[in-house]
Amino acid sequence: MLVLTRKKGQSILIQDQIELTVLGIYNDHIKIGISAPPDVQIVRSELIVSIKENNLEASQLPENTDFLKEALRQIGRED
Repeated sequence: MLVLTRKKGQSILIQDQIELTVLGIYNDHIKIGISAPPDVQIVRSELIVSIKENNLEASQLPENTDFLKEALRQIGRED
């Protein structure tokens, strides 16, 4: 990992296409502006982790599927 120190208003340029600018510094938070081409996807890392965890949870079948069988049976009766 490359570690750089920047002050408010200073930037970092990545491959002549992506510019990160320090917009503000507030106690233990910083505000960063990102300029990038429209085809570059920018997503917060904690959001990706949350999506992966939710997808994994949703893909797991419950150990006891009897309640699902009963619900499907009840729906079949109402037709």
